[in-house]
Amino acid sequence: MPAGSAQHTASRDVLVVLPTLNEEGYIEACLRSLLGGAADRYTAVVCDGGSSDRTREIVGDLSTEFPQLSLLKNPKKLQSAAVNLAVSQVTSPDTKYIIRCDAHSIYPENFLDDIVSSLETTGAASVVTAMDSVGTTCFEKANAWAVDSLLGSGGAAHRGGSKSGYVDHGHHAGFDLGWFRKVGGYDESFSHNEDAEYDHRLSLAGGSIYLDADTRIEYTPRGDIQSLARQYFNYGKGRARTILKHAVRPKIRQLVPVAAVLGILFGVALLPLSPWFALLPVSYLVVAVTVSLTFALSKMSLCGLWTGFALATMHLSWGSGFLSQVLKHYSGRSERSVSNNIQKQR
Repeated sequence: MPAGSAQHTASRDVLVVLPTLNEEGYIEACLRSLLGGAADRYTAVVCDGGSSDRTREIVGDLSTEFPQLSLLKNPKKLQSAAVNLAVSQVTSPDTKYIIRCDAHSIYPENFLDDIVSSLETTGAASVVTAMDSVGTTCFEKANAWAVDSLLGSGGAAHRGGSKSGYVDHGHHAGFDLGWFRKVGGYDESFSHNEDAEYDHRLSLAGGSIYLDADTRIEYTPRGDIQSLARQYFNYGKGRARTILKHAVRPKIRQLVPVAAVLGILFGVALLPLSPWFALLPVSYLVVAVTVSLTFALSKMSLCGLWTGFALATMHLSWGSGFLSQVLKHYSGRSERSVSNNIQKQR
């Protein structure tokens, strides 16, 4: 669907929700891209998890320019809780759709209209969008190139994808409010991967998820290795929780970073037995270096040399987070089993 192909005319049947926490560097540009051309048609709420920077002050200043914009305190801090809170406190009997937005993103003209049009045209329970990662600093650019590559995303349809159609998961954008309530909204015990967990329950309930690849957003990835590592460690933990909660089989692309972590660990641990085990970590290092050189040459930029580091950070952090959650789950279950046996013996 081309941008701006349909104009949504209803005034207050759509709620736009932005979860935030310390987003002073991004929130104004994000809100202006969303509301600049839709000031009279959408109700928007920023659900802030207790920012210690100027995020709330900036939103307060913008609310004088955009009177339909309000600020809501999110005591639970999590994005999942923010959207649920907005649904419970800000929606009205007339609200039909909700649109979840990300403060780290810049939205194209008519984005809100196009999401609503997709929901109305397809009748889908959820409309997801394609993400194009972009950066300004050298590491952000390398991070963006890495995450949108096959090695970085594993071929996920919403990561730079160009084909619209029904999918099992994507970057969350628009929701039919009736379906959202029917499946119970987000699981607030999830700090990460709440979107994939929601999509799984939605699919089980019979709801469809439509990827509108013509409606795209630009996403600014993390700008340093430390924050990228934290982000992907939490992503891995969240994905493991979803898999364990619903007893589903992980996809091959999700097993690749786990295999990378295990391969490196086993290679280092078994090295005293034979120098051949060094091939495991060394092979991964060669792949990372090759990725860096390939992107540096293909992009004609020295920033590409960071790409292998970014990719390795994503893989190893995601895999470590996944494994830590699996170990926590089964060790906790083992402890509960021992405790139950002791109780029975008493």
